[in-house]
Amino acid sequence: MCNLTRITLPASEVAAWFAAVEATQGANFGAETYPGTPGLVVAEGQLRVMTWGFPLVLKGKQGQTLKPKPVNNARTDKLETFFWRHSFEERRCLIPLTGWAEAAGERGRMTRTWLSLPDAPLFAAAGVWRQSDEWGACYSMVMTDSEGTDAASVHERMPVLLAPEDQARWIGGTPHEAMALCRPWQGPLVIERTPEPWARGAAHQPQLF
Repeated sequence: MCNLTRITLPASEVAAWFAAVEATQGANFGAETYPGTPGLVVAEGQLRVMTWGFPLVLKGKQGQTLKPKPVNNARTDKLETFFWRHSFEERRCLIPLTGWAEAAGERGRMTRTWLSLPDAPLFAAAGVWRQSDEWGACYSMVMTDSEGTDAASVHERMPVLLAPEDQARWIGGTPHEAMALCRPWQGPLVIERTPEPWARGAAHQPQLF
């Protein structure tokens, strides 16, 4: 599952790439995004900053409310369940990416393996978003099986990647049309296995529904 992404272009170029109005002024976000931290999203014609992950509020053993956990990945086969359904039907978005990373190696010694599209400085993953009481606007990335793709050598799941010609249909199409786009990416991928420690990324425990 994906729990680390990056964008190496400035927000102004990302907005221009997706023909979106830049609405990030004064917002804090980094080149790398982890669950529970701010990331860039294209929604309602704007490039906006939202928290990565829908808040999942849990109760402790004594009935006390615990700190919410970010559910940052939504399984394709769960999009019509209660947790995701309304956002999938009403609030789909694009998640701009330069690449995403998966952890590789032994626990405690994991490194980052980055995946991206060849010759593409920027591309889009499918997402859903909503307003939350806990974090304000937040988003989650839609995931699908990676079987039969280049990504399968790294992880059994991968983001739903959207070709430029499919992006408008993801955002504005019917739920049936959008669901038809939730399929593994069949094009080539660039896989960069690095010695870079997973480190901070490992401290963010991803949630996949």
